[in-house]
Amino acid sequence: MALFNMENPLVLTFGILGNLVAFLVYLAPAPTFYRILKKKSTEGFQSVPYVVGLLSCMLWIYYATLKSNETLLITINSIGSFMEAIYIFIFISYAPKNAKILALELIMLLNVFGFGLILVLTHFLVKGSQRVHVLGWISVILSVSVYVAPLSIMVPNIVGFIFGVLQIILYLIYKKSKVQDKLPTTMKPKIVISPEIHNPVCSLPAVEDDQNLEINITVDADEINGESEERMV
Repeated sequence: MALFNMENPLVLTFGILGNLVAFLVYLAPAPTFYRILKKKSTEGFQSVPYVVGLLSCMLWIYYATLKSNETLLITINSIGSFMEAIYIFIFISYAPKNAKILALELIMLLNVFGFGLILVLTHFLVKGSQRVHVLGWISVILSVSVYVAPLSIMVPNIVGFIFGVLQIILYLIYKKSKVQDKLPTTMKPKIVISPEIHNPVCSLPAVEDDQNLEINITVDADEINGESEERMV
């Protein structure tokens, strides 16, 4: 085939690298299903990504058969179909009854009815080279939806993290300004002399942040008059 000769070394190189990356993507759920096999429970996992992934591989294989020299595309998607089928089989084997029924319904809806409908429509309604373009766009959109779907979980978490950091920053700024506002102001002492009590008393009341310091000193008036007369003599 023309793809495997040295006339297109760059295309061949990128094709092989693309297949290696795709293989790693198909291999990524393996630890999850190893845990399912070990615990014999699906632990709340869903079958949707694997059913849709299988449909994507089936569409790419159909797309590759309509073109020439697409051996790499057929190879990697055949491997992907096989691995997705294994994942689905393991899921159905250990899933609860409701999840098992839902997985079987999805398989019938997407992989049987959906794929068959696309096959019939593109075969009879689209002619010539347009069939390849239409099927290619369908395959691309489906593949993007498969790999972008986890972002529906990630994006809210990222946005929540950003807003959480902003809340912490605003709290620290507000707390700093509040502490500065509560610092005590300069206290102005005030002395009051009261002659009503016989014994001198000096009282220092508790000082609040925004209150002036007030000192009350009481002195007996008779004692003051006596001291004045002694000084005159």
